[in-house]
Amino acid sequence: MFEQISVLDAEPAVEKDDIILRAQNITKIFPGTVALDNVTFNVHKGKVNVLIGENGAGKSTLMKILAGVERPTSGKILLDESEIHLHSPLDATHLGIGIIYQELNLCPNLSVVDNIFLAREVRQKGLIDQKLEKQHALELVTRLEQKIAPNEMVGDLRIGQQQIVEIAKALAQDVRILIMDEPTSALSAAEVEVLFRIIRELKAHGVSIIYISHKLEELLQIGDIITVLRDGRKVAESDAEKVNVSWLIENMVGRNPAALFTHKERAQGDVLLRVEDLTLPRQSGGYVLDHVSFELRQGEILGFYGLMGAGRSDLVDCLAGARSQAIGKVWLNGVPITSKTVLERINAGFVLVPEDRQRYGLVQSLSVMDNMLLASLKKYLKGGFLVHKQEKSAAEGQIKELSIRVANVQQPITALSGGNQQKVVVAKGLLTRPKVLLLDEPTRGIDVGAKSEIFEIMNRLAEQKYGVIFVSSELKEILAMSDRILVMSKGAITGEFTHQDATEEKLVAASAIGHGPSNGGNHHGTGK
Repeated sequence: MFEQISVLDAEPAVEKDDIILRAQNITKIFPGTVALDNVTFNVHKGKVNVLIGENGAGKSTLMKILAGVERPTSGKILLDESEIHLHSPLDATHLGIGIIYQELNLCPNLSVVDNIFLAREVRQKGLIDQKLEKQHALELVTRLEQKIAPNEMVGDLRIGQQQIVEIAKALAQDVRILIMDEPTSALSAAEVEVLFRIIRELKAHGVSIIYISHKLEELLQIGDIITVLRDGRKVAESDAEKVNVSWLIENMVGRNPAALFTHKERAQGDVLLRVEDLTLPRQSGGYVLDHVSFELRQGEILGFYGLMGAGRSDLVDCLAGARSQAIGKVWLNGVPITSKTVLERINAGFVLVPEDRQRYGLVQSLSVMDNMLLASLKKYLKGGFLVHKQEKSAAEGQIKELSIRVANVQQPITALSGGNQQKVVVAKGLLTRPKVLLLDEPTRGIDVGAKSEIFEIMNRLAEQKYGVIFVSSELKEILAMSDRILVMSKGAITGEFTHQDATEEKLVAASAIGHGPSNGGNHHGTGK
């Protein structure tokens, strides 16, 4: 058993004059939901103030209140011990409070520089000084050690680069308090280290950081003060140096962390999917995918691991029909698959849960039910009209099956937590009655409790003889959940490991092949 640490035992030893911002006795009630219940949250000057909790714990609601997006039902906000009233994000900005949202708040049809200075344009004599803006944008991007052209369209950037732009946008403001909500969810390990250096610079200049992340190890690496919310209440607070990951998990979810991620042995069936020489040419020459071959059995969870740009997401995109230029041979249950489009691949039995659920998995303006049924609407047609009763029954069945926490099927998808939104994307795929489920970073941006639920769903689907391909950049997740692991580097498979044989060292060594000297470890090559 893990030692339970009470809130009183864990209180950080700080002086009152160290507190720059205090959210005091904050309660926020939405129709039918108490999102925050008498929460007091202190922000300490020049420190990284970590806020953690499961999806739905109240973190985002509290941050929206501090950023002027929402107003509390009761309670008050004190800045430098004086009460402030935030009626809009502009009020917060004027007081030096900035925020980087978890779901990227960018305009894909605008350039990098236009996004960074949107509504904060640099003007000279009343006119926008585009030359100076580009210069500042380039300085910010260079500071983040990125090679992104200021004139490049944000919609053309990969999601990790978009997150860098979001961070640059926040750094362009003269902030005293910077809220970072999942700032590293799409960043590589190298990009995370750069961000952490920037955070240390900001701290040295007296900037206070409020930091939210589901990557618990990085919280202990960068955090100074840890505050834990559960079910809308503050349940624990401590200096980061006094706690460990087990303490974080137990306070977040209220149960033993050892029970959250478990690998389940199961009998596997015949070969379900066979891929031979899957190749995706690169426009500039060479290959994004370089003659990839592998098999997937019924009831198997096949994990794909690799560094950023290894080709893992490109692989599942090709299998889902999203890359028509891909060549190679694919068999499903021994039958050749010659179809190229996404719709044809769905009809054949493939379904993809994409890495970026907001951009590619959901339609933000639709309800939970409408999102859930998007890929399978034809099943509910009768005489050219949709049968609402059947639609509702199907949606409610998935809500029960996947334990999706939602008030009703007509609730807006934006009202759900990240973990529950991800379950809706999974439900949308399952309603197409697939044979192969392609999961690309299914736990990105969701908390440890929601991850556990997603993994339980994966285990259940495997037991039902689905084939599951699981892409993740999280070593512990890949090792815990996969029956077999394929490692990719530069578009090729460079290692294959059973669940019993796989270790972190072996996976890292195999992922480094083609990236300079390896750090050792055994691997078994299965592809070019």
